Amino acid sequence: MDGARFRVAAVQTAPVFLRREATVEKACERIREAAEAGARLVVFPEAFVPTYPLWVWHVPAGDSATLRALYAELLDQAVTVPGPATERLGAAARAAGAAVAIGVNERNVEASGTSLYNTLLLFDERGVLRGRHRKLVPTAGERLVHAQGDGSTLAVHDLGWARVSGLVCWENYMPLARYALYAWGAELHLAPTWDRGEPWLSTLRHIAKEGRVYVVGCCCAVRRDDVPDSEPWKARSLPPGEWVNPGGSAIVDPDGKLLAGPAYETETILYADVDPRVVRGPRFQLDVAGHYARPDVFELRVRRRARPLVEVVAVDDEAPAAD
Repeated sequence: MDGARFRVAAVQTAPVFLRREATVEKACERIREAAEAGARLVVFPEAFVPTYPLWVWHVPAGDSATLRALYAELLDQAVTVPGPATERLGAAARAAGAAVAIGVNERNVEASGTSLYNTLLLFDERGVLRGRHRKLVPTAGERLVHAQGDGSTLAVHDLGWARVSGLVCWENYMPLARYALYAWGAELHLAPTWDRGEPWLSTLRHIAKEGRVYVVGCCCAVRRDDVPDSEPWKARSLPPGEWVNPGGSAIVDPDGKLLAGPAYETETILYADVDPRVVRGPRFQLDVAGHYARPDVFELRVRRRARPLVEVVAVDDEAPAAD
């Protein structure tokens, strides 16, 4: 970090269910609002565009007809990277003068175009797409929807005024993934999620204390009414009650202390001011990827090569076909 204090924002809100353009427009409005309140980095929840596939926790895995219909709808409204949605989000970041991190359902356009990744995008304040991290391991029911990412998207991004890392939801329980990001110099860690509650809040605080990093945990706040009644599975599968997910977003300092939140049962934007000195000072006691590491005892190897589904082999030096 460059030494200057700055403000971060966690946007706890609901997407417009399975509507990409409307959800992107809502995100752009919140980016503008947060920037006007002084935020230099604006964070959105996991798989926000066009919605987190919440049905995977409620629709039985054997209900293929329902799951196929929902997948087709999600795929139709998913995000191509790059594409019109990323152009719109980048323009909003540039207009606001704020960096933006947002979760999307991403099509695998490099191959079939019909599989999806749970992806975290990071735009800098000029609107340039700096990071695209595909969740390495979808959790439980998410495996019915999302494919596995690879190590090529695991990175820390230097924005000049902050070194930003990010893991999606329960990826944050992967100690080796966390350690790699600490070793690459993370100072501000993003944890967009669908999870909530006390165990998750303890996780955010632990990561902050362990890595001596600021942590922004950002979750959707989704009411039952946010899922349209026109979705036929809603009545038979969603549990009763106002809230499908009450939220629980929070911002934590490098000592594991809460700076903002947790916020429950409300759509809101949380703000906190980040002081670079608070990252550096505590590391004299604990620097897990520095003086507290023992490379003579432990060794971590990270394979960051992309694993494409299709590779074209050059044939320039093959013998020409006979006439």
